[in-house]
Amino acid sequence: MIGLHARDKNFSSGNAFNGVWYGDLGSSALHQRGMSCASHGEYEALVVSPLTSGRIDNPDIGLIYGTRGQMITLMNGLQYRNYKKYTFTCVGESSCADSWGNGRKTGEPSLSIPRYVERKCGGVQDDELLMALPASYPPQVVHGPAGLSKNGLRYPIPNHRFDKSPLASLSQSYASR
Repeated sequence: MIGLHARDKNFSSGNAFNGVWYGDLGSSALHQRGMSCASHGEYEALVVSPLTSGRIDNPDIGLIYGTRGQMITLMNGLQYRNYKKYTFTCVGESSCADSWGNGRKTGEPSLSIPRYVERKCGGVQDDELLMALPASYPPQVVHGPAGLSKNGLRYPIPNHRFDKSPLASLSQSYASR
């Protein structure tokens, strides 16, 4: 369990990242102020565990790492019913915390580019993205991709390359239209 600290003057100052991730104190302070964070008082701590472990009965949000192809398939599945245009942000360093905070703040999926430390210390690969997914979305995560799959749109996404026409697979997906 990780205790949460208030967004106080020290947090907002930018001192923590100045000269490391940002070349001046002003840029570092703008980063700190731009992050979507859980408000202190609303939460006292953060509990983190793999969803499959079952240690957390009712998580608020899940973090999903996947390749770009997996993420666009997941996004298409989320949009299969009750379409919504999603807009994502990037704060650079601190992306995992910002994604979680943004997902909590908006109640919507928050897609991000994993940060340097997630790659260096967490084993995240260069082709992976991160999505914070609020607990209300799992039914869409299951049913949307299943609907797409019935239309021949599934992961892994087959590549037709340049020597094969994509018309055969497009006609399969759009045949009943």
